[in-house]
Amino acid sequence: MSKKAKMEQALAILEELGLPRAQRNERTALCLLALLDMRPRKAWGDSEAPLIGITPIMDWAREHYGKHYAPNTRETVRRQSMHQLVQAGIALYNPDDAERPVNSPHAVYQISPEALGVLRLYPSTAYRSTLKAFLSVRGSLAETYARARRMAMVPLRIKAGLEISLSAGEHSQLIKAIVEEFGPRFIAAGRLLYVGDTGDKYGFFDKDALGKLGIVLDQHGKLPDVVIYSEKNNWLFLIESVTSHGPVDSKRHAELESIFEACTAGRVYVSAFPNRRLFMRYIESIAWETEAWIADAPSHMIHFNGPRFLGPYQS
Repeated sequence: MSKKAKMEQALAILEELGLPRAQRNERTALCLLALLDMRPRKAWGDSEAPLIGITPIMDWAREHYGKHYAPNTRETVRRQSMHQLVQAGIALYNPDDAERPVNSPHAVYQISPEALGVLRLYPSTAYRSTLKAFLSVRGSLAETYARARRMAMVPLRIKAGLEISLSAGEHSQLIKAIVEEFGPRFIAAGRLLYVGDTGDKYGFFDKDALGKLGIVLDQHGKLPDVVIYSEKNNWLFLIESVTSHGPVDSKRHAELESIFEACTAGRVYVSAFPNRRLFMRYIESIAWETEAWIADAPSHMIHFNGPRFLGPYQS
């Protein structure tokens, strides 16, 4: 079968699966084909279920269907095609490790067993009845898979009556420790203004409170992981959760100084680590005039501050 004919079949299947009109396109069709490792000359009955990430999907589309995607379209593939396939119960997200962080370079997708069973029958006479059965339970299947993902998330209590869930993983566990262990110990009258989440960058964002401090943010991807304000001292704590990414080094310090230059509060920079082993890996790159905190020794801090202890420095 030609590439064009196989693509036409994939597009027809997307419509029959009930995908929204915005997803009935070449990009989503190629995603579906990649999930099945369905090459042009391969029969649907030979569909497979490989674990495959976004970049490998794009590479697969280029190799087997001659479709070239620029690297900067990766998020479009993820948000405008794969996200909807997962929501529809057609694809699974990180089925091999539900606690893998959303921003992990090892994140993968896989065709769901139920969808695989349907598509292996295409275009036989049994396909229609199996498809109908799948569509009748698709919503409940998607909810079941979504519930399994939610169970792996990290609950974080922001304040009385307000709790959010962060994406699963070590990074979010450390963010939880920063808010619940570091903050109460070291930040007088601390008020949480921002918590980044690896799944949805705004886990919590108090835009009004930041605005009152003179901060209007338009570089969302550049924000630290946690921002806490000390009303007692008029200090703003900018805290990085160091797991997959590095600490507040000289480059990051300068970057944050630029982002928060209009802030009317004194700025305190903190690199937080889950354990001493990871701290030792980064110790040589931590910037002077910053702080370090290690979650497995929560009552202590390490000051890279020379003549003073915890507090902001004049720029």
